[in-house]
Amino acid sequence: METPPPFRLTVAQLEGRLAAFVSEYLKGKSRETVGTYRRALNEFERYHAVRASRPSSRFLWTPDDVDAYKRYLMEERALSQVSVSTYLTALRRLCEYLVARGDLPENPARAVRGNRRPEAHSRAVLSATDVERLLGAVPADSLIGLRDRALVALMVFGGLSEIEIVRADREDLDRTLLGTFLRVQGKGRQAKDEQVPLDDAALAPLDAYLAARGGSPKTDPLLTSHGRRSDGERLQTRSVRGRVNEHLRKAGLKRRGVSPHSLTHTAPVLWLAAGMELEEVRQRMRHGTLETTMIHVRKARR
Repeated sequence: METPPPFRLTVAQLEGRLAAFVSEYLKGKSRETVGTYRRALNEFERYHAVRASRPSSRFLWTPDDVDAYKRYLMEERALSQVSVSTYLTALRRLCEYLVARGDLPENPARAVRGNRRPEAHSRAVLSATDVERLLGAVPADSLIGLRDRALVALMVFGGLSEIEIVRADREDLDRTLLGTFLRVQGKGRQAKDEQVPLDDAALAPLDAYLAARGGSPKTDPLLTSHGRRSDGERLQTRSVRGRVNEHLRKAGLKRRGVSPHSLTHTAPVLWLAAGMELEEVRQRMRHGTLETTMIHVRKARR
């Protein structure tokens, strides 16, 4: 039985396969999911293009070739463990698509596993004292300042992510006899299908901001821009990061490992320190498993 010739793709052929992968395999996925896959595969496309130009080192779509790509990501690109795993997952899905269309007899990336994710989260968290300093650095004498205080409070006391806050509308705020909840649409989600309880620490700054902002349709964004040219428009995640980073710097808290996302990961640490049950913390953070929540438990006990 003859051995089939090695599978090769030119740069142009790979571009065509990638376009079809996005339009066919990722059909129906969220824009964020498609963007994540496409950014991860951009790195592979560059890697493949270099090797396609060298007949002696072409990518032949074998497990050894995928393993060489993994070493490239780790050693030459010096990417983090999480990034390497993400890039390999994207390549694995692309190979699944190539198998389905008959280009490959089997998935060469299936046997090459990504790096184990670190037990401790790579982003630092803030202490209760840090949180006080951060809120103290956000002025409360302007509409922008009140909005930013609400933004910080929703992240650090409510455990909300940037994208959940940006996507929230005023009508998503539910005030019930059991408490106040915010319906959220997280990363990769297609709908606002989860509810986050808001304690007074998270709700009071938000109410102060909404009262100062005045009446507006319930369909308006929960937090809006107040710039001269963008007043009333929905905040963008870039704006959220910029504002939070600015306040972190003013408070003297901007250091290696501390990012706007650190605020979201501070919430479970504060809850656990206050004696909240682990299962409730898991539910509030919308974690799929207690293992994820335990990362924060270990961080809180350091």
